[in-house]
Amino acid sequence: MIDWHKHHFCYDEEKRRKKQNPEKLLIGQGLSGGMVFMDIGANDGFFAISAAGIVGEKGRVYALDVNREAVERLMEKAKLQGLTNISTVVGEAEKIVFCKTCADMVFYANVLHDFTDPLKALRNAKLMLKQDGKLVDFDWKKKGPLGPPLKIRLSEEEVIKLLEQAGFTAIKTQDFSDDHYLISAASS
Repeated sequence: MIDWHKHHFCYDEEKRRKKQNPEKLLIGQGLSGGMVFMDIGANDGFFAISAAGIVGEKGRVYALDVNREAVERLMEKAKLQGLTNISTVVGEAEKIVFCKTCADMVFYANVLHDFTDPLKALRNAKLMLKQDGKLVDFDWKKKGPLGPPLKIRLSEEEVIKLLEQAGFTAIKTQDFSDDHYLISAASS
């Protein structure tokens, strides 16, 4: 039996880019040059690599994932692209706080359902965010054949409830595609 909380999907990056343009998504959420971006559950860097290009040399990207091999692939991609503004950590979102009040944006993509304690992971995000920072959750809808099993996915309503418990207020909920929604939130 597969332990879905430890499973990491292998995406066809080219197909994924067509559906989920990471640059367009991140810029649309307000990411820009000089910012500090946290990618929590970064896997092999689909969003972190794009974020590093957007924030530029004066910005910083922190990427966290429990999968050491995925983090190694992320760093190899960064090296190949000449990106030196990415710091990585192998670890659990419930246990890692990169820095306090330093992040302009904390980003989760398709991972809240993977955490043993998503509320703790969100509380850690609140510690990392600047007062005017933004949390963004890009996640699987609770329907459709793609993605993790439906029973472990979190609906928009469940995520908003968790965000409120962690001290956030949802700013905007967006229907991103047939498979994904996007929620942005600010500290309450």
